[in-house]
Amino acid sequence: MSLATSPSPYGRTPLHAVQVLGGGSAGSSTHVRSLASGLAARGVRVTVCAPAEAERLYAFSGVGAQHVSVPRSAEPACLAALRLTCADADVVHAHGLHAGLRAALALSGRRTPLVVTWHIRGHAEGARARLLRVLERRVAKAASVVLGTSSDLVDRARRHGARDARLAAIALPAPRKAVDRDDPDLRRPKLRAELGAVDRPLLMAVGALEHHRGYDVLLDACRALRHYDPVPLLVIAGEGPLRAEIGRRIEAEDLPVRLLGRRDDVRELLTAADLALVPSRWESRSVLAQEALHARVPLVATAVGGMRELVGDAAELVPYGDADALAAAVVRLLDDPVRQERLKDRGEQQAATWPTEDDTVTQVLSVYDELTQMWPFGQA
Repeated sequence: MSLATSPSPYGRTPLHAVQVLGGGSAGSSTHVRSLASGLAARGVRVTVCAPAEAERLYAFSGVGAQHVSVPRSAEPACLAALRLTCADADVVHAHGLHAGLRAALALSGRRTPLVVTWHIRGHAEGARARLLRVLERRVAKAASVVLGTSSDLVDRARRHGARDARLAAIALPAPRKAVDRDDPDLRRPKLRAELGAVDRPLLMAVGALEHHRGYDVLLDACRALRHYDPVPLLVIAGEGPLRAEIGRRIEAEDLPVRLLGRRDDVRELLTAADLALVPSRWESRSVLAQEALHARVPLVATAVGGMRELVGDAAELVPYGDADALAAAVVRLLDDPVRQERLKDRGEQQAATWPTEDDTVTQVLSVYDELTQMWPFGQA
């Protein structure tokens, strides 16, 4: 018996939940795959509306969901396709603001409940920032329930008019492919040699090469770290519009930094690092921060968004935009192995408090149950 046809716990036709993705960031797409798997295993009929590329990368159909290719666009044809897919949905669950807007437009005139998960906070300036606020208000007011991945996002949704905003139980999904840990004592030096950090500290950052990630500040900190002996090597895994600009600066200033591009082995690479760095302007549930604490890699991060809520006292937190503070925190940790071990132990304890994938599915099912009791199944 397939997951999708497992007996429904509702004693009737299985509840139909449509998941709507926009462009599908790595975090939201991985979350939707995990959620779809858990929902299908509990007898829910799951349809994932996402671009074809997202299906190729995350294989939603491989975990019991049906995939419907819907491009990330608010054009009439795309909205019509989304509206058709949602025609028999009992609940529609959109992930991200743009997906939330498209879902709200597709459900216009229907009573189908809409859940929107805000995974991240949008970043824009000037006129685009005003448009972003309009989008946030539109989505917050259209949603039956907004699930925010951090408390500040929940508060933001409420300020923008959400009738019901709650903190989401977002889990860090298990890796899709097992990491080779047969002999970690041998694998770690091999990875460090491949990265060029045999006799020097290895620092690691991960994320799209975009302005809000704080890479300009991180490069400033690396310039200051050139005076440390031996000079640490920073590796950055990720792609984005700033790659050429960052590359030029690395070369012009002779910075000890390597751009690795997009990698699908970040968890394995992290096991070779001495420190993980998150210099972002804003973060919710940073995947790198979670991976670092799970892997017992000391973390230095900016005290922004939901970071303190996520890591507690299991990391060195510094103000955003302060390159000197970031560099000083790195030096303090590199010079203090005892502090490193203390953070590793705290990290394991903190990670044990985070929601599991089962917690995530349980919360979402509870929300669906609540909403579908208000709007009976199949009622448009």
